Amino acid sequence: MMYGSFAYVYDKFMDDVPYEEWADYVQSLLMEYEVREGLVLELGCGTGNLTEILASRGYDMIGVDLSADMLDIAMEKRERSGRDILYLMQDMREFELYGTVRAAVCICDSMNYLQEEKDLLSTFKLVNNYLDPGGIFIFDLNTAYKYRELIGDTTIAENREGASFIWENTWYEEEKVNEYDLTIFAETENGLYQKFEETHFQRAYDLKTVKRLIAEAGMEFLAAYDAFTREPVRPDSERIYVIAREKGKHKK
Repeated sequence: MMYGSFAYVYDKFMDDVPYEEWADYVQSLLMEYEVREGLVLELGCGTGNLTEILASRGYDMIGVDLSADMLDIAMEKRERSGRDILYLMQDMREFELYGTVRAAVCICDSMNYLQEEKDLLSTFKLVNNYLDPGGIFIFDLNTAYKYRELIGDTTIAENREGASFIWENTWYEEEKVNEYDLTIFAETENGLYQKFEETHFQRAYDLKTVKRLIAEAGMEFLAAYDAFTREPVRPDSERIYVIAREKGKHKK
């Protein structure tokens, strides 16, 4: 198989992400709000790592992602696991479902890829629309602190078996945007290496803005935590989790 895009080496470079522990945390939040089973939507599901884990824990999963290449990998995993997961190639700002879901989740800073407040608002409105009455939305965000103090203006290089990458970061303080320039060297089927490059942009949003957009979308803000804890967001939080609830629909 030729590596046609970053999707094919994504899992290799994300192998230090403790997805099981992240799933434990997300599930604990779902359980806290009585979401123990039923339909759960994952926005920005990527190659389906969290989707598979939550499906294995009894949730009926729907995964939405804009990348066909990422979804190809996710569907390969689904074929191996035999789990009944529905994958949809859609933009989270414009996604459509066939009905409502009990909860929606979005992790691994997928929300930071939304560059404008209007994009965040569009996504929130759609989530609110497709949640069951009182349904729960859980998502994470990288913070400006993380970009500014830990990632921004650094270069990271890693050499893995079958692939290497150079990851250059540039932080734009005024725009609150971090630019990722990725150069990847990946081994192909014939043992040769292919070079490809990608540029990604992520924007940091402060919690005040997020709360305002949640309210504007018609949802109720419930909580924000320093990631993987139940502690309040701190000035030096690197990642935060936000929980919101659908309001406006009447329970039957």
